[in-house]
Amino acid sequence: MMAKRKHNFNAGPSALPLPVLEQVQAELLDFDGQGLSIMEMSHRTPVFEGVLGRARDALIRLYGLPDSHEVMFLQGGASLQFAQVPLNLGSGGAYIDTGTWSSKAIKEANTIGHGAVAWSSKADGFTAVPQPGEALAVPDGAPYLHYTSNNTIYGTQFHHVPEAGVPLVADLSSDILSRPLDVGAHGLIYAGAQKNAGPSGVTVLLIDRRYSRAFHGAPTVPHILRYVTQAEKDSMYNTPNTFGIYVLALVAEWVEAQGGLTAMAARAEAKARTLYDVIDAYPGVFTGHAARHSRSLMNVTFTLVDPTRQAALLAAADAADIIGIKGHRSVGGLRASLYNAVAPASVDRLAEVLEAFAKG
Repeated sequence: MMAKRKHNFNAGPSALPLPVLEQVQAELLDFDGQGLSIMEMSHRTPVFEGVLGRARDALIRLYGLPDSHEVMFLQGGASLQFAQVPLNLGSGGAYIDTGTWSSKAIKEANTIGHGAVAWSSKADGFTAVPQPGEALAVPDGAPYLHYTSNNTIYGTQFHHVPEAGVPLVADLSSDILSRPLDVGAHGLIYAGAQKNAGPSGVTVLLIDRRYSRAFHGAPTVPHILRYVTQAEKDSMYNTPNTFGIYVLALVAEWVEAQGGLTAMAARAEAKARTLYDVIDAYPGVFTGHAARHSRSLMNVTFTLVDPTRQAALLAAADAADIIGIKGHRSVGGLRASLYNAVAPASVDRLAEVLEAFAKG
């Protein structure tokens, strides 16, 4: 008998859709009548190539991917992309600094060459992202402008696509598959799958063929770190994460079955509103971290006015089978991650616990 499932608000790896997990369970020992698991299968077989195609095609359909772009599945997470972006697109890129992950991307760019900070909210504690029309200090000749679309640790999110007059690079690790996005406005979109698209170990790229089919970096860049190397081998220059790509395909198809990215966006907004309404209703108990215009629909971050009561709140959450609401170790506080697979019923349960705590 399966144990009672938790209300999972972990920031990543995070919740996966139950129907996906059930399909994985059913196919784990014998995938597609092949007499072996997908985890045991060579990535060079037509069967796995079909799985790779399913994952790719689902992403193409969901995002309405233009012919100018293609899908790649790499490894190393967003952290490796912090290095691969300047290695492939060239030094001198501009960065919008809105939190820990964008700061790490800037640090890596400066390790490889130079990364210019075009805008930063560091002085204000990373409570906001730039608003539409706000000036960005993008140097002349910058090969790209990089931004992190959603900031898991600080709970801020872009609700528009920045305009800079240079190719855009976006880290979508924590809000991929959560809303429609103009892929054609970007030179490169990358995302670690483990927050909203699948298990850990897969990195999705939606990449302009200008970068996947022609190399723009220095001749000293190792071939395995070049996008063109991976693209020419259909994301299989080295052995890919076969199981992760399989699960990602199922997740993307599940999103389609729910109504696609527009439906996911409406669902995310409703879930986030449920929690923000409670936080805002009790200003003597809770303090939201993000400025209201920059609030994330994926990661609701907040603190207690009286931090000595945090242990009591976490105990109440645990008693209600709620896990994963403790804030990131670097900033503390509280955080609820509302990725696609987190059910509205789970969000309602957390809201009930917060309200009971506030009234108690």
